[in-house]
Amino acid sequence: MNELVLELTEISPREFFGQQNENIDLLKKYFPKLKIVARGNKIKVYGDESLLEEFDKRFDMLTEHFVKYNKLDENSIERVLTSETSKDYQSSANSGETLVHGVSGKLIKAQTANQRRLVDAAKKNDMVFAIGPAGTGKTYTGVALAVKALKEKQVRRIILTRPAVEAGENLGFLPGDLQEKLDPYMQPLYDALRDMIPAEKLAHFIENGTIQIAPMAFMRGRTLDNAFVILDEAQNTTHAQMKMFLTRMGKNAQFLITGDPGQIDLPRRTISGLKEALLVLANVEGIEIIYLDDKDVIRHRLVKKVIDAYRNIEHQN
Repeated sequence: MNELVLELTEISPREFFGQQNENIDLLKKYFPKLKIVARGNKIKVYGDESLLEEFDKRFDMLTEHFVKYNKLDENSIERVLTSETSKDYQSSANSGETLVHGVSGKLIKAQTANQRRLVDAAKKNDMVFAIGPAGTGKTYTGVALAVKALKEKQVRRIILTRPAVEAGENLGFLPGDLQEKLDPYMQPLYDALRDMIPAEKLAHFIENGTIQIAPMAFMRGRTLDNAFVILDEAQNTTHAQMKMFLTRMGKNAQFLITGDPGQIDLPRRTISGLKEALLVLANVEGIEIIYLDDKDVIRHRLVKKVIDAYRNIEHQN
């Protein structure tokens, strides 16, 4: 049996290996045919030569990532171990910048390769589609881009909208007036904004119309000038709604459309406006489509497993 000995230098073994060697345990799951033993600042690995070569390469990528970001967790390990090259998971010089200095000094950045591609796409195009499953940071990254544009005075206002599809629930039975009924539905947009703008300032922006959060019906008949506009949950638009929204684009406007074609809540036999738009607009110059996937999920580690489990069922049906 072949042996590979790797030594950590200028890196804390405790931080790199994780609490109770949890990062090493994760490595063992990815390399089940190798015997991996961590002691002190050394790792000894036993197995076939070809697997040891692959492990050596991935270990170098992990240490490089740790040195650069001073952090190693389950999400970052998975991204490193499933990426072809370091370019797939590390920031480039241009796209890795802080997008927004959020509340309490929180630095808000694109955290994955595809999120960084989304940032780059928004710099080059006035209309961008961000497509991917729940938890991939589509909306959050989009709101960060919008807040950045507002703070840098590239736009005068932010407009955030979602189609008011009731996903198995009935808004009519909720208490309160229309605004009070819709506010919980728009909650993910409020949550992102609260991370990035202090509460008093956010309230002022909403009161004076600098930031507008409204269902799609409120977009009809408007021309959206000097605005960063985000259509969230776009998979739940109809053909007519999507066409209406896309043609609201005015001067100095930037549109970001986010959605997950796998979570459509429309009635049966109703064509998703998002799915149709992705086909119709695929080759239109000035429009870019960015696809995010499981590697971009930055919620709890179980979210990835949930996505995988449901995908397996959906593919069988």
